Amino acid sequence: MENFKDKLKFALISGIRKGWSGFVWMMKIMLPVSFFTMLLDYSGLISRLDFLLSPVMRLLSLPPEAALPLIAGMLTGIYGGIASMVMLPLSADQMTLIAVFILISHNLIQEGIIQGQSGMHPLKATIFRLTASALTVAAVAHFLNPVSAVTAVKSISASGAVSFWAVSEKWGMETAYLSFKIFLIIMGLMTVLGIMKSFNGIPRIVRVLKPVLKLMGLDERVGLLWLTAGIFGIAYGAAVILEEAKEGNLTADELTRLHLSIGINHSMVEDPSLFLSLGLSAFWLWIPRLVTAILAVHLMIIWQKMRNRKSFGIIQESVK
Repeated sequence: MENFKDKLKFALISGIRKGWSGFVWMMKIMLPVSFFTMLLDYSGLISRLDFLLSPVMRLLSLPPEAALPLIAGMLTGIYGGIASMVMLPLSADQMTLIAVFILISHNLIQEGIIQGQSGMHPLKATIFRLTASALTVAAVAHFLNPVSAVTAVKSISASGAVSFWAVSEKWGMETAYLSFKIFLIIMGLMTVLGIMKSFNGIPRIVRVLKPVLKLMGLDERVGLLWLTAGIFGIAYGAAVILEEAKEGNLTADELTRLHLSIGINHSMVEDPSLFLSLGLSAFWLWIPRLVTAILAVHLMIIWQKMRNRKSFGIIQESVK
C-alpha cells in the first residue's frame, strides 16, 4: 500500500513539474509570436502581400493571411502556429484546415533532424510530412466550407480606425484566456501520463493495441516505439527508436514505415487537445491525420514489396 502511495505521489509530482515546465516553455514561444502576429496584422503588411500568398494558399482552400500561422507552425511548432492563428480574422473551418496542416507539419527542422538521427533521412521525412499535410488538408476541405470566411471582418489595422492600445488590450485579454485554458490542458495531460508511466501502463496498452498496429501497417515489434511517439511526440519516441536502431533489432524498411507513421501522426493526445481550446471539432483534429498515416504506410508497404521483388528479379537474372 505504501509502495502504491509512493508511486502515485511521485507520478503526481513528476507530472505537475513536467506540466509546469512545458507550459512555461510554451509561453516563451507563444507570447512573442502572438504579439508579433498582432503587430503584423495591425500594420496591414499581411494584406499587402496578398499577391504573393494567394496562389499558394488557394491550393489549400485558405486565405492569404493563413500563411503566417502555417509558417510559424512549420518553423516553431504547434504553439507558434496557435499563437499566430488566434490573432487573425479566420473562420472556424479555416482554423480547422490550418490545425490539420500544422498537426502533421510542425517544428520541421528540429523534428527532421531528430528523425534523421534515428533511422530516416531528414529531407525525406520533411517531404513526406509536407506532402501528407497538403493532401490531407485538400481532402478535409471538401467536407468543410473554408471559402466562406467572415469577409466583413477586415485586418485589425482598419487604416488606423482602431487605436494600437485598444488592439493591444484585446490581444492581452484573449491571450490570457487562451493561456489559462492551455495551462489546464497541459497540467492535466502530463499528470495522467506521469501516472501511466509510473504504473507501467504503456507496455500493457501496447499488447491491447496489437490489432491497431496491424491496421496501421506496423509490426508488433515497433509497438512500444509507435506508442511512445504517438503519446509523447517524435523527440521522446526517436530517443527510444535510436537505441533500438543501434542494436539492429529493426530493419531499414520497418524503420521507414515507423517514421512515416509517427511523422504524420504523433503526440496524439497533447497537440490536438491544444486546438480544442479554440473551439475546433475533435473529429477533424484526430481522425484525418490518423487515416493519412494508415494510407501512407500501406502505400509504402506496397512500394517496398514491389522494390524487393524487382531486386530479387535482378539477382536471379545475374545468377543465370
